[in-house]
Amino acid sequence: MKKAYTFDDVALVPQFNNVPSRTEPSLETWLTKNRKIHMPVLCANMDTAINDKIADVLLEYKSMPIFHRFTDFAVQKAWVKKYGENSFISCGIQKIDETRTLLDLGAGGVCIDVAHGHSDRMFHFIQELKRTHPDKEIIAGNVCTAMAYHDLVNAGADAVKVGVGPGAACTTRIITGFGVPQFSAIYDCAQIAEKLRVPLIADGGIRTSRDVVLALAAGASTVMVGKLFALTTESAAPKRKSDSSPKGLEAKFRGQASEDFQNDFYGGLKEKTVAEGIDFWAPVQEDVKELIERLLGGLRSGLTYGGARNIKELQRKAEFVEVTLSYMKESFPRKNSDS
Repeated sequence: MKKAYTFDDVALVPQFNNVPSRTEPSLETWLTKNRKIHMPVLCANMDTAINDKIADVLLEYKSMPIFHRFTDFAVQKAWVKKYGENSFISCGIQKIDETRTLLDLGAGGVCIDVAHGHSDRMFHFIQELKRTHPDKEIIAGNVCTAMAYHDLVNAGADAVKVGVGPGAACTTRIITGFGVPQFSAIYDCAQIAEKLRVPLIADGGIRTSRDVVLALAAGASTVMVGKLFALTTESAAPKRKSDSSPKGLEAKFRGQASEDFQNDFYGGLKEKTVAEGIDFWAPVQEDVKELIERLLGGLRSGLTYGGARNIKELQRKAEFVEVTLSYMKESFPRKNSDS
């Protein structure tokens, strides 16, 4: 039986550093095999995260907004008309004509986004889109194995989204027993990605800049973040007043497979299915620019500890060690000497 690791199970070993300043490293990376962006952080294409306000900030940082599909088709068309080539839209594997319409209107590409992306229907959908829109870029997911990554690339994907079950509002692993710990999922897929040269997006499980550094060092080109973006003042999440929040607000974050979401979007759970996600309220922590600067600041520090001037060099020099739970305990500040 193979061993697999979460972000908490590993650590990076510091490397010789000849980078004189944390401000020097480049954060430029590949979103797809044909498109570069200037920072490796993406907002999750979820209905309580991405919206126009966050899209505007992402574009300011020269990242890329990927809009969700869980809204009226008219709203999706309005997004495409507003942002054009500077945006991606999302779809499932059913409404191909609507997806083609949005691409015709000028969207830069599409994220085909299903819970278990390693399927015959996914391959067929990618191939059909590429047949009619060969110049449009396709992000496909989600998967968590090297074979699945390889198969999606062979089907025509220009980037692959990796992560089954690590999201803050996801219960897939608890409900089904399936899912690979996120660090290992990224690392395993990256071994193939290095040869096929198609970027992988690490989707889910990001809590701090530490996780961003580990995901990128393991081989991801970008990380997709849901909960942290949802808990910003500008997010699409519903808000209510709260005394426990530094911003005086709470936000509701939910998984797209949660009962709360399915009640809103589908009118209830589909027959013979159960929810594979939750919804919850949590304090709004910061503005979206504060979040991005916090994550990027930690990443720049991480690059210098890795002796790296860019993400590719970080990956090339990365040396990982397995750690115990005591490592995480030792890593946090301790006010009392006996803790």
